[in-house]
Amino acid sequence: MDVTISEMNRVDLVTVSGRVDSSTAGELGRKLNDQLDSGSINLVVDLEKVDYMSSAGLRELVAALKRAKKDGGDLRLARPSPRVKEVLDLAGLTTIFEIFDDPVAAVGSF
Repeated sequence: MDVTISEMNRVDLVTVSGRVDSSTAGELGRKLNDQLDSGSINLVVDLEKVDYMSSAGLRELVAALKRAKKDGGDLRLARPSPRVKEVLDLAGLTTIFEIFDDPVAAVGSF
């Protein structure tokens, strides 16, 4: 798994690629928390290049969403791969995340 972060005006774009499973989900959670710790409370997570996401990865996204909202921000998802979209649907998480087809639209939605 690889995570890159691009700082925009008032939103950080977090681009994730590879597999997010039980061995890598903690790293994703740490990177999201690092952004929140630094005061970046508006995050967009681009999931286009994620070919697999386990329930551990979903837990990290939900935890970051809750923390961002508690701090007065939000976490939105962009371009979930078909596989990730299916997992989000099965877990019933498409109703709690705002999901965009384009990271530019997701960033602009703040």
